[in-house]
Amino acid sequence: MAVARSCAYPGRHMTGAMARGLARLESWFSSGFLDRFNPFHFLGALTVCFLWIALVTGIYLFIFYRTSLQGAYASVEALTHQQWFAGGIMRSVHRYASDAAVICLVAHLLREMTRGRFRGPRWFSWLTGTPLIWIVVIFGITGYWMVWDEMGQYVAQSTATLLDALPIFTEPMTRNFLTDSAIGGRLFTLIAFIHLVGLPIVIVLGIWFHLMRVRYPRINPPRRLVAGSVLTLLVLSVFVPVTSHPPADMTQVPGPLELDWFYLALLPLIEASSGGVVWMLAAGGTLLLAAFPLLPGGDRRKPAEVYLPDCSGCSYCAEDCPYGAIDMVPRTDGRNFELEARVNPDLCVACGICAGSCPSSSPFRQRTPLTTGIELPDWRVDELRARLSDPPAGRGVIALIGCEHAVELARVDDDRVLAVSLPCIGMLPASTIDHAMRRIGYAGVLLSGCADCDCYHRLGDRWMHERIDWQRPPALRRSVSRERVEVCNLKPGRHAELKAAVAEFRARIEALRDDEDELDRNTERCA
Repeated sequence: MAVARSCAYPGRHMTGAMARGLARLESWFSSGFLDRFNPFHFLGALTVCFLWIALVTGIYLFIFYRTSLQGAYASVEALTHQQWFAGGIMRSVHRYASDAAVICLVAHLLREMTRGRFRGPRWFSWLTGTPLIWIVVIFGITGYWMVWDEMGQYVAQSTATLLDALPIFTEPMTRNFLTDSAIGGRLFTLIAFIHLVGLPIVIVLGIWFHLMRVRYPRINPPRRLVAGSVLTLLVLSVFVPVTSHPPADMTQVPGPLELDWFYLALLPLIEASSGGVVWMLAAGGTLLLAAFPLLPGGDRRKPAEVYLPDCSGCSYCAEDCPYGAIDMVPRTDGRNFELEARVNPDLCVACGICAGSCPSSSPFRQRTPLTTGIELPDWRVDELRARLSDPPAGRGVIALIGCEHAVELARVDDDRVLAVSLPCIGMLPASTIDHAMRRIGYAGVLLSGCADCDCYHRLGDRWMHERIDWQRPPALRRSVSRERVEVCNLKPGRHAELKAAVAEFRARIEALRDDEDELDRNTERCA
């Protein structure tokens, strides 16, 4: 097989045991859920979904909740047992949805970390996402206060010890939890306000900041995933209902507790060490996460550049950019166009999708070198045309064009396949497919992108599909035979499936060729 340059650079591909393990785990889930419903592809959206479920169920629970020392525990118990069919299930769903949100949040963080999606312009989303972890944890801690059972007592006393380690209070907070009489009824009103109003507002603002630099953010998972998640929560709530510990008694030491490790994992460390140590561990871990974008490793490509003589101001590139790195501004070169594209290098991740969006990227243009309105200086459209213009000898040659973040093309061992690996499959101009078959003579074009709903650059795979399906400009010509164009979306490591896709596509191409030869012979006989 003739393999064209992939233009991959160090740190770009997922490497290491952790990355390989993640890819195998995700592939296992894909075999059961399909790629487009794989939960790993929607971890951020699922986190938001579970937070919404927790909010809705929490509002229902608050309707019956009494914000007083005597009424807090009694009202929760009445909800749990007297109306188990509604309040009890709602409480359990509330608890399990909150735990699921933490699971998805941590999994989302680890997945992005493993894939290296914290460097370069992505630093902003990474940095603004880090505080959300603690906001969600505080959300859960205040929720346990409100139940005011022995678990709530333990959480309150541990939290007070933690706050006493900070030099901001004149009197120790722990004195407020020595006796029941020392606890004021307004405390529960304050905690309820923080839990139900204050923290939800902070989380919404935090998510907004987190997605500020992301265009077309995916905050809603597929309906099937939502339905499956809700059904799972309901089944858990029915068969493993959430119940309370005995009521809080400040004169007694809480008995054995079933600790919620998703939210309360730090509290036992307070007893084992001190509040100051826990603060140092929490602050150190947070700073370490926040500093990830500064870690060495992973060179950065040069951002896209605009070539005004070929820019018509059509704005396709600005509309397609997943990161909002392109703005349309008034024309500066005096040409008879209203707008021109301008790239913000601080936001550009060098995915190349803009080059695939530019009508000037057509390889049919008789210009050497081929210039286009916008492209990557490290991977020009002219280079793509040049690589495809040198196919292997023989009949029935296939052009295999793929994404460097998907399955490795070099694993396909076929002398009649020329492979070109791009920074993103969305970088491919649709007209290149037509040019490859009409002008160069390829028998077919096979496109290899990231798995469904898992594009490394978020939207490249989607835009590519819409361009070849005539749903998004610049689209593939309708005269191009779609039978000679195939798309396969695979995760890294699924080399066998790519080889099978190539073999199946070749068989289809040869069948089409046989049909065309038979048609030519029949035409000659009729003539």
